[in-house]
Amino acid sequence: MRALASPVRSACLFIAVIAPVAFLLAALAGFAQAPKHAAEEKHAAPDDKQHGDDKQHGDDKKHDDDKHDGDKKHEPSAMEHVLDTTHWHAFSSIPPHEIPLPPPIFGFQITKFMELEVLAALLVMVIYIPLGQSIKSGKPACGWFWNAFEVLLTFVRDQIAKPTLGEKHADTFVPFLWTLFLFILFNNLLGMLPFMGSPTASIMVTGALALIVFFAIHGAAIVTMGAAPAHEGHGDHGHGEHDHGHSDQSHVNTVDAGSGLIVGAWRYLQSYWPHIDLPAWGLPIKMLVFYLELQGALIRNIVLAIRLFANMFAGHMVLATILLFIQMAANVNVFLWGTITISSVLGIVALSLLELFIAFLQAYIFTFLASLFMGMAMTPQH
Repeated sequence: MRALASPVRSACLFIAVIAPVAFLLAALAGFAQAPKHAAEEKHAAPDDKQHGDDKQHGDDKKHDDDKHDGDKKHEPSAMEHVLDTTHWHAFSSIPPHEIPLPPPIFGFQITKFMELEVLAALLVMVIYIPLGQSIKSGKPACGWFWNAFEVLLTFVRDQIAKPTLGEKHADTFVPFLWTLFLFILFNNLLGMLPFMGSPTASIMVTGALALIVFFAIHGAAIVTMGAAPAHEGHGDHGHGEHDHGHSDQSHVNTVDAGSGLIVGAWRYLQSYWPHIDLPAWGLPIKMLVFYLELQGALIRNIVLAIRLFANMFAGHMVLATILLFIQMAANVNVFLWGTITISSVLGIVALSLLELFIAFLQAYIFTFLASLFMGMAMTPQH
């Protein structure tokens, strides 16, 4: 098969794109708060000895309150295990309770999600580069392990790229869709492992992914329209009544590469202008529709980011909350603690199966919508 028979291109894409994309997402998601340094103010000792005992008593009470507040502050919460942190969580009953990450370097803080994104990119490379080399040599993928990963590629190509982009553009953009799907999927699945987390539960990560898709959608449309023959301009939205006799110019060659982007950008902008028959007073209506179309192009990508973030964040919050019920019930009687423990474990198992399905589903939805929006931008007449 043609798309799978060109693993050199996809392997180069994985090496040259996934790792930089991972670091880009990490950089956008990594400007987290640096470790806070509490600055304690020193109070001068009073001259009056009469108030010395009162001050000492007050300081002792304040110290006890601070210690109590510190104990409350370190109580486990579901939010700590879902959001990005500057340390790795471990067992709460066995030291070390957490493993801190390196301190900020020139103001740049490495976070847990940054490391997980890089890990996801490396896993994709480790698995799919050997698979691509095997396909390149003509050797079929043998065994359940390689077949399981190969079927993901054929699924994205046959069920996402071709139906939304068409046969003409599918093979051109399918490596990008493979990269997007696999990177999101592996980040989602990392959240199912103990002591790990899901970077896609951060709006910064999903927002960066949506930003990449934004440039891919509009960049692909501009390049495609700029390389099209002049008689295939997209300003007419495919309506024959606006051809104005250009049907006899099928021999017109494509524009040169230097002006292709400018021509493509102009044609792409024209595709947003509504081609409806209205009198002169209908110009404000056309301008309003044009403005709404431009806003819709931006809102689509915002929805992509929020949809993925909300689903992954909510799912992991529910799992973490149910799991913390066991620790919350540790100080009650044994019977109640055992009942809560058994119920929580059974609930976690059932919801984890649901989360596993959601991990694949959200990767599919994000990639499908990205491909659909890309196809709509490249062929606005459809």
